[in-house]
Amino acid sequence: MRKAREDLERRIQDDQVAREIMRIPEEEWEESGEFFSKPFGEGSSSSSASAKSVEGESVFRLYFKGLVSEERVGKERAALAGIGVALCDPRDNLLFEVRKPLIGSGTSSSGAQLKALIEGLNAALALDLKRLTFFCENRHIFQFITGKWTAKQRKVAMLVSQVKSLQAKFAVCNPMLVPRFDIKFAFKLARDAIDSQSQTNQSAQSITSKNVNETCVICLEATDVNQMFSVDGCLHRYCFSCMKQHVEVKLLHGMIPRCPHEDCKSDLTVDSCAKFLTPKHVETMRQRIKEASIPATEKVYCPYPRCSALMSKHELLQDVKSRDVELSGVRKCLKCQCLFCINCKVPWHRNRTCTDYKRLNPHPSEDTKLKSLASTNLWRQCVKCNHMIELAEGCYHMTCRCGHEFCYNCGGEWKDKKATCSCPLWDEGNILYDEDDEDFDFDEEDVLESDSERYMILTQS
Repeated sequence: MRKAREDLERRIQDDQVAREIMRIPEEEWEESGEFFSKPFGEGSSSSSASAKSVEGESVFRLYFKGLVSEERVGKERAALAGIGVALCDPRDNLLFEVRKPLIGSGTSSSGAQLKALIEGLNAALALDLKRLTFFCENRHIFQFITGKWTAKQRKVAMLVSQVKSLQAKFAVCNPMLVPRFDIKFAFKLARDAIDSQSQTNQSAQSITSKNVNETCVICLEATDVNQMFSVDGCLHRYCFSCMKQHVEVKLLHGMIPRCPHEDCKSDLTVDSCAKFLTPKHVETMRQRIKEASIPATEKVYCPYPRCSALMSKHELLQDVKSRDVELSGVRKCLKCQCLFCINCKVPWHRNRTCTDYKRLNPHPSEDTKLKSLASTNLWRQCVKCNHMIELAEGCYHMTCRCGHEFCYNCGGEWKDKKATCSCPLWDEGNILYDEDDEDFDFDEEDVLESDSERYMILTQS
């Protein structure tokens, strides 16, 4: 660990030197570049201070996984557990890894996950890292850690309490829910830890050879081929469990799920995903796909609160039977069949023009109320697709699902991962975890819907 710490300090120093070199004008570099030097180690206190400054600004990454699997050990089958931990710098370069078997009986899946997280947090503290984001693929563990759910099992509750105690030792230590594919490296480490406990691989192979199995490249579990999902178009294959988790997390963040393979752009179809999704998730996926297929300027929502169906102006225009009706602005909702005005987005005002309606109804419309509420609560709106967002925690660099990147503080556009404004990257009040925000009582069935509303169809970079 001491050697890893020294390597990390040297890497931080190299990063700082590289940044300083990039800031030197070309003319100055041609004249005096060969004399530029920044010593590292004993006697270079200024360089050490610079390294600590860069480290203080960096948010390191922790990937973890705890696995419990029934394996063949000798002539008997036993439940074996292992953990995998990967600590990375902000650019995802590996700094430190742990693969370790969990010894003892009665280890649950949740317990293994939390023990892996505790191992990773302890490793980060030993490396003296102050700012950390840890990536979680298990929604239950994520809800326990954020305080939205309360663990009912005593051992799990104790482990959650230990995690929160370790979190308090960091300047920044926040969880992030991600698809399972994003932590596949930690999966492999945990899988290796389990395999190291098996006494004979030949015995395990002879058992599995009786069935036609295939290894999922995400969880590394040998799965019956009938339980493997093949993505249409690219034919990448993953187990149903990993695909279900991947799709649910993407829907949770308001995104359209695609093939989890790196750099693969193949879309997932609703019909194929219906094999492993619940009816509620299937409907959510249909809604996400429809929202993405309609340009922002074409989107129209039914103004009746009990409906709020999404439609396009083109769809509504096709339903119009005469030119006079088209010019009047009256449209019929394709779902509830109620009439509304396409121009002022309110229920149909018969025998009144839009101007007369606004004069007789001086109270602000729902859109105006929303903008007023947004101004009061410091919400922001994506200028490209008009979605509204509230920053709960994290930095000011926002990435909309439509691809537009902007600064939450001023709305300025980000280009090539760089800000066009001079705003700070974050506010400490948004970065630090607030223990007082834990007292929430969420129903498990409503988590997907409530979290989707909270993130407001946007994700944070």
